[in-house]
Amino acid sequence: MATPQRIIKAINEPYLLTSDDVQAFREDGYIHLAGVLPDAVLEYYEPIISKITQEHDPAAGVALEDKDLYGKAFIQLGNLWQHDAQVTELVFCKRLARLASELIGTQGVRLYHDQSLYKEPSGGITPWHVDQQYWPMDSSKNVTAWIPLQSTPVEMGPLCFGRGSHLKYIARDVKISDESERIIAQAIKKEKIIEIQVPYALGDVSFHSGWTLHRAGGNATEQPRKAHTIIYMDEQMRLKKRRSQNQENDRISWCGDTADGGVIDGPLTPILYRAD
Repeated sequence: MATPQRIIKAINEPYLLTSDDVQAFREDGYIHLAGVLPDAVLEYYEPIISKITQEHDPAAGVALEDKDLYGKAFIQLGNLWQHDAQVTELVFCKRLARLASELIGTQGVRLYHDQSLYKEPSGGITPWHVDQQYWPMDSSKNVTAWIPLQSTPVEMGPLCFGRGSHLKYIARDVKISDESERIIAQAIKKEKIIEIQVPYALGDVSFHSGWTLHRAGGNATEQPRKAHTIIYMDEQMRLKKRRSQNQENDRISWCGDTADGGVIDGPLTPILYRAD
């Protein structure tokens, strides 16, 4: 079934940022924008994304209490756009990609990858961490769009950000774990970093830098917390030498045959937006 044109139009029309929005993002390391996607868009794509996530859940059939910390935090599936042409429409849409490019100040952006992050009912916390410690990128010109697929009250576990933490060098080599939760929580207290966690209305989207400290609480509701994320990077992003096995794993997964120092321009990382 073809996606209705009203949906296609809505995800490709510009969402206008103000200069204050851009300044806030660069100072705070994140921004929470209201009404980025119309309700009709999310109501259309949510069942498609949920079906793919359920069908390809790598831990399907494993009880929550039998999962490790990472498994209790969320069900994770990457590159949904390769599973379904309609998900590709959303991942490749111009509205979100343009926002990403304007926030990080680049001529254009590429896809790094997309993923679903579903927190089950009674699912555990997502520990404090930074994303870019996993990514073999040679600059910080990247951003993640976090797109909840339902309204998300605090008790459901929306993202919590450390305001301005992308400007501090905290736990940049610590993978997401009990250890990262402990180390970063201590650093946040010591550095007097303000924690920001607010509910998301349907249609809200947040964007955060790869070095921004963030976490999520557990899901205390009886409904899954459904979120889809898209990671964007500068269209000229280059592959750096890896500092960890996590970065080497990402190179293998996303960067194709890119040589060290080369632009990450393989088949999995197409340009999604370029300013005229």
